[in-house]
Amino acid sequence: MPKFLVQRWHGMHIVWALVLIFMMTVVLAWYQWLLGLLGLMLGGIVAVYGIMAEKAFRKDLDDYVLTLSYRIKSVGNDVISHLPIGIVIFDEDNEIQWHNGFISTVVGKSSIVGESLHTSFPVLQPAGKDKEPGNEITINGRVYELQLKMSERVLYVVDITDRSTLKKRYEEEKLALGIVMMDNLEEVAQGMDEQQRALMLSKVTGEINEWALKYGLLLRRLSSDRYMVITKQGTLKALEQSRFELLDDVREITIEQKLPMTLSIGFASGSDDVNELGHLVQGSLDIALGRGGDQAVVKFGQRQSFYGGKSNAVEKRTRVRARVIAHALRDLMKESDNIIVMGHKQPDMDAIGAAIGVLKAAQLYGREAYIVLEGVNPSIQRMMDMLKEDEKLTKRFVSPEQALNLISKRSLAVVVDTHRATMVAEPRLLQATERIVIVDHHRRSEEFIDDAVLVYMEPYASSTCELVTELLQYIHERVVLDMREATALLAGITVDTKSFAFRTGSRTFEAASFLRRNGADSALIQRMLKEDLDEYIRKAELIRHAETFRNCIAIAAADSGKQVPQLLIAQAADTLLNMTGIKASFVIGTRPDGLVGISARSLGQINVQIVMERLGGGGHFTNAAAQMQGTISEVAGKLKQVLEELEKEEGLFE
Repeated sequence: MPKFLVQRWHGMHIVWALVLIFMMTVVLAWYQWLLGLLGLMLGGIVAVYGIMAEKAFRKDLDDYVLTLSYRIKSVGNDVISHLPIGIVIFDEDNEIQWHNGFISTVVGKSSIVGESLHTSFPVLQPAGKDKEPGNEITINGRVYELQLKMSERVLYVVDITDRSTLKKRYEEEKLALGIVMMDNLEEVAQGMDEQQRALMLSKVTGEINEWALKYGLLLRRLSSDRYMVITKQGTLKALEQSRFELLDDVREITIEQKLPMTLSIGFASGSDDVNELGHLVQGSLDIALGRGGDQAVVKFGQRQSFYGGKSNAVEKRTRVRARVIAHALRDLMKESDNIIVMGHKQPDMDAIGAAIGVLKAAQLYGREAYIVLEGVNPSIQRMMDMLKEDEKLTKRFVSPEQALNLISKRSLAVVVDTHRATMVAEPRLLQATERIVIVDHHRRSEEFIDDAVLVYMEPYASSTCELVTELLQYIHERVVLDMREATALLAGITVDTKSFAFRTGSRTFEAASFLRRNGADSALIQRMLKEDLDEYIRKAELIRHAETFRNCIAIAAADSGKQVPQLLIAQAADTLLNMTGIKASFVIGTRPDGLVGISARSLGQINVQIVMERLGGGGHFTNAAAQMQGTISEVAGKLKQVLEELEKEEGLFE
């Protein structure tokens, strides 16, 4: 027991003794004053002793407190110095004034006093405007969490290496599912005997198995042309870093075939729900197929990435799908109150022609149908002048406001020549009905109209008019087109194929033949496609600004102060593609709506779709476009940057 506590105990006894002596003195004084005086003297002696004891107690207490404070301070300093947590104190100028010993271990220096806080811990410096500073830093292979208290001007540094390693391991070991599918097995195998077919399949299967062994994938065959892949999220990241070289390997080993074999790969990860993961991986594969195949699509949480896409879509030689879609569309039309058809904003001849084809299909079954059109742009002016000669057909064109009044939950909305909700003529129409059909020939992009009851997307097709023409042949037993209807459909095909020079297959000419038999006037189409002299001069002025990039790409940018119609931008890109040595062309100009438009064209050696997707647009392998905010010079700089990135990532110019 401490000495001062013993003294306190004695002091308490002295107090009680004084009380007792005082009481006895009072009693004795009552009977004998001499004894009372003696008792008073004894009480005085005891009181003096008590006062001395109290002084000794207080002195010992002060000494004890001082000793204890010193010990606590010493222990506190020792604890702070040896804590597995770093403490840094800094001043108003972010200059370090003091830190404990743990910080010396972290930075590998005996002292960083006097240094700037942002110099020693760079992540505390905001990365840019409106960006928060980081709170994790890696030093000498260790991961530390930084907790900044600006009000106290204190920084705490906590070692979270073990936690970070465990978290990383957990993320890497999450389940990832994939599907590998042979795109064009039937097309490639046509004309082969059983031995040749088996040999080709053996090569492709062997390549897929070697790929699975290389990355440690669990591979299981689902059908003759489809495989299921089970792996970890960390392995999926490695596959993304390799950019799915399996796509190129399979294409190269079958290059001697008339049609080389291509694969489509869909992967999904980032969800703990296996059922949801299954839906995501099927959706990824559908997107890969919708974009023309020969590519991989990875759905990783909210991120969607595309790899490959170096070959054009292969034309399907069977019309079974066209017949099935036509019958499904026929049944939907019969069950609908009315049909509302719309294309994309600023429609071209392909969108208008396809809409007229769908309108004709609805009329064959006695259903009221309307085409949504907001204004007439120069690219369809001559076509609309031709259609105005037919009063009944002209009445079927309505404005977006009129269409909103006509549509109901039982209406059928048919979207042609686009599959992006933000690109349709009136997005509100998609919210007004639960019955939506998509007919499109563009490669599928990340943005897609949700909940469509019927989707007919064929990237191999030359145009949406080609797809609609095939549907018309199966949707009714006897289809008789008016001359203007047939001409509008043929005009859409003619424009998108550049007068049958690009993106044409055997089915393109079959569709054109059907339209010609129904009275399509090709001479009228040529008159619609004629250019004005002023437009030709403006196009030549635009082309005059062209420069070559990497010796095979032409980039033309209009003057920043001039507005250029989108049609003129597209025509200039088509013209540049005819120049010797040019594999792809990009034309940039400020459109009348204030956006900067880019039209991209290629001869098939360069996939301009992935270039435009990086800039927020989309399109085809050989024909794509984008619109964005900014100046001409800024957009041109972004375009060149994207081209450089794609060259490093995928060898775009090879």
